[in-house]
Amino acid sequence: MNNSPYPVKKNGLYPLKIESLAFGGKGVSRLDDYVIFVKRALPGDEVNARIIKRKKSYAEALIESFIKKSDERITAPCPYFEYCGGCTWQNLEYANQLKYKTTIVTDALRQLPGLDSVVKPIIPSTDSFHYRNKMEFSFAEKKWLTPQELNNPDISKDFALGLHVPGTFDKIIHITNCLLQSEQANQILDFVSQYTQENNMPAYGLRSHEGYLRFLVIRQSAYNGSIMVNIVTAYKDERLKRLADILIDKFDFIAGVVNNINSRKAQIAVGEEEILLAGQNTIKDKIGPFVFDISANSFFQTNTKQAEVLYKTAITFADLKQSDTVWDLYCGTGTISLFLAQKASHVYGLEITQSAVDNAISNAKSHDINNISFIAGDVIDNMHQIEKVPDCIVTDPPRAGMHEKVVKSILEIKPQKIIYVSCNPTTLARDLQLLKEAYSIDIIQPLDMFPQTYHIESVTRLTRK
Repeated sequence: MNNSPYPVKKNGLYPLKIESLAFGGKGVSRLDDYVIFVKRALPGDEVNARIIKRKKSYAEALIESFIKKSDERITAPCPYFEYCGGCTWQNLEYANQLKYKTTIVTDALRQLPGLDSVVKPIIPSTDSFHYRNKMEFSFAEKKWLTPQELNNPDISKDFALGLHVPGTFDKIIHITNCLLQSEQANQILDFVSQYTQENNMPAYGLRSHEGYLRFLVIRQSAYNGSIMVNIVTAYKDERLKRLADILIDKFDFIAGVVNNINSRKAQIAVGEEEILLAGQNTIKDKIGPFVFDISANSFFQTNTKQAEVLYKTAITFADLKQSDTVWDLYCGTGTISLFLAQKASHVYGLEITQSAVDNAISNAKSHDINNISFIAGDVIDNMHQIEKVPDCIVTDPPRAGMHEKVVKSILEIKPQKIIYVSCNPTTLARDLQLLKEAYSIDIIQPLDMFPQTYHIESVTRLTRK
């Protein structure tokens, strides 16, 4: 290897052997000690890869051609897989996805010696397809065509309803069937696509910021199968009421249709105003013994069945006594807090977002649970406002992990147990490194909440030394 900080040339073509998978879903190869991440590559692949980005410590590449394909490689069942950003590992058998997810968690913790036996085999999802209870599809005035579609003169570019090409904001692949949602949801997706085209309802231009239709959001209850349809538009239009009435009449599993108005340029499926067009403006879903009313913009775990497994794992690890005080950091809408309150004397839920805390308070009230206090505001500040010292802290931080000041505060507070729910093994490893001097890391249980993707959840139990 030469002395250049860049051992590879940008746009250079290199023969590479893929050794493993990284968190993020890319294949990992090495030239000497220089790491190259290859998109859509699998362990065992031998490829000619073109460098698209290079840094001093790593490069990123795309497969130009195969020298030899991995024995683990399968044909993805979805025709959009090569171009869509929704899935990354459909070209890998589900059993192998699970194997690599466990390995990714273990590899992330290499800097913490002796944890090999602590990481347990991943708990699989009950369903590897059709598991998502919410999908968000974008409208666009121009369709991004796959290479196969480019050669078909019968395909129009004038309308799209689907998902983004990875790494782009303005390229939408037109999709009629997504394997991550139910067949009923796909019927709605296809019908709305056909109806809006036939009735000349203009899609919103992602560059021009002109047009009407912006998003189609489909939410389905795993509890009773009912569906809420949320159509996000740039302005009000009476024609949408007609579509809502037809949807309610045609599909008996649709509980309600709402219209969110987003007149801003920001591409988000949340409006400044919500209009109930037909039926109900909420659906009910259930995790464990708790039934939740879910509105169009409510946060709710997208894999309902596996969310229950996640929460039960956290509660089992906590092993609470009725006299225990628990702090639930980054509590969101309070779903884990409700489970904790069944076992503890009192639960304090801390969350920065006021709207999430409002929902959490409502959830506790609707289930007649009185031993929870929810506190809105910065978690770091509010940890020092609670007089009651916790016996157990449950923390479920965002992908970036816990702020270093939060970790230091936990070390000062000295709870007997910490239950760390993580969606990022890299930041989990970083935070455990800070906690390990004062705490024993007893067990780490990965769970698969998102089959066909690289995302990994895990629950870790730490006990004070």
